[in-house]
Amino acid sequence: MISNIDHIAIAVHDLENALERFRTLIGATDEQILIEEVPSEKVRVAFIQIGNSKIELLEPLGTASPITRFLEKRGEGLHHIALETENLEAEIKRTVKENLLPISAPSEGAAGKKVVFFNPKDTGKVLVEFIQKIQD
Repeated sequence: MISNIDHIAIAVHDLENALERFRTLIGATDEQILIEEVPSEKVRVAFIQIGNSKIELLEPLGTASPITRFLEKRGEGLHHIALETENLEAEIKRTVKENLLPISAPSEGAAGKKVVFFNPKDTGKVLVEFIQKIQD
């Protein structure tokens, strides 16, 4: 079962500049912000916590990053919406039965979470990510 909108991700060219703009817009404090690199996704991210959800700013790490291609094609803007589940495998099985297929196998994403993405062609032109916290 999907339990929460975990985050809304925005692709950006310059993480520091975008983070400052959103910090001002939201009035975010340093305690609300987490910055990390995700080598498996070839991105540097900043999460801004807002209640139970986050805004995720995505900056590509080089030209091989999928975010680089996204920015070249579409420019800065909404990249994906992430929905949280406690059982990623069960959600994948459920969606496959409905012909909504993930575009890749589950992998490790930012903030220690297991993630899988669904094709925007199947979801109203919005890239959707399902995430599950990895148990300690």
